[in-house]
Amino acid sequence: QKALKDAFVEFVNKNVGQHTNAEFMSAYCDRILKSGGDKLSEAEVESNLEKVVQLFSYLTEKDLFAEIYKNQLAKRLLNSRSASNDAEKVMISKLKMQCGTHFTSKMEGMLSDLAVGADQRNEFDDRMKEHNSKIDFAVQVLTTGFWPTYKAVSVAVPDEMKKCMDIFKEWHDKRHQQRKLAWQFTLGNASVRATFGKKTYDLQITTLQAIALKAFNGGKSMTFMELKDLLNLEEPVLKPLMHSLSCGKYKVITKSPSGNKINTTDTFAANAKFSCNMRKIRIPMASLDASHNSKRVEEDRGVAIDACIVRIMKARKTLKHQQLNAEVLSQLAFFKPKPRIIKKRIEGLIEREYIERSTENGQVYNYLA
Repeated sequence: QKALKDAFVEFVNKNVGQHTNAEFMSAYCDRILKSGGDKLSEAEVESNLEKVVQLFSYLTEKDLFAEIYKNQLAKRLLNSRSASNDAEKVMISKLKMQCGTHFTSKMEGMLSDLAVGADQRNEFDDRMKEHNSKIDFAVQVLTTGFWPTYKAVSVAVPDEMKKCMDIFKEWHDKRHQQRKLAWQFTLGNASVRATFGKKTYDLQITTLQAIALKAFNGGKSMTFMELKDLLNLEEPVLKPLMHSLSCGKYKVITKSPSGNKINTTDTFAANAKFSCNMRKIRIPMASLDASHNSKRVEEDRGVAIDACIVRIMKARKTLKHQQLNAEVLSQLAFFKPKPRIIKKRIEGLIEREYIERSTENGQVYNYLA
């Protein structure tokens, strides 16, 4: 059994190519749990998830898997792309059994946010009916601590949308006086009725794409810089946004000169000749956020190592370097740091006066109360 376990640990943690096995495992789960992916029965989904969790148990970079999985879970939930809420809960419960409550608490928080949000949406819908709004407007309130950190984008919102946002803010502030709302425009989506020639289409797009399309209503033509000033968007945000509308499969916006790259000298206009056989069209946009933040994972690891060292030294008072190293490695459940990383964290704790080197032996550390 030990030889078998050691062999699995060896090859599961051997990364091939530019992506880690933690990324591959999470991507496989995403494919199984996402609607429109592989068509599997409930039993097949559970069987495949069980196999992934078995492989996951041999993974040393469990924290990296958690970071990537959490980001992909957030995308599935916020874009309504999750095939089954029950399957999501099953996977989280399997991870919980493997790693404990601390590992899955944020994922469970994300699911509970959506469950609470459904009740609040019904209440707010009744409030919106009083205002006769032309927009069918719904808001999902997320708890900052549970969800991944997203790029904050400021954008000049059209008046109709701004009015709805103000109504929601007033309604929300009355109910939750201690909470502060921060709008995340990169996460929203919209269904827009668009007319090209004599044909009408339903465009399934992001909130940012909807705001950009609104600017071209009535056949207006605009340069990149004019659009940038009008929408108050930064260049790194506006470029992928206009690329999705003018260079993708469905070119609802024309750009001149034509090409697959967006330049600051380009001019854009609504594509009067746009035609498609489907009435309902989904126009994807490249994500502005990475699949995971490596820097954040490293920072979290640093904090975990520090806490582990202090915890051990508080209990043992005095320890040799090798013993401390071994204890830290045995206590860290979700990743295995290299000895030089542990040494660096020990140096940091000595500087911050949590521990000190023994005056008699440089290889021995004392805990400072």
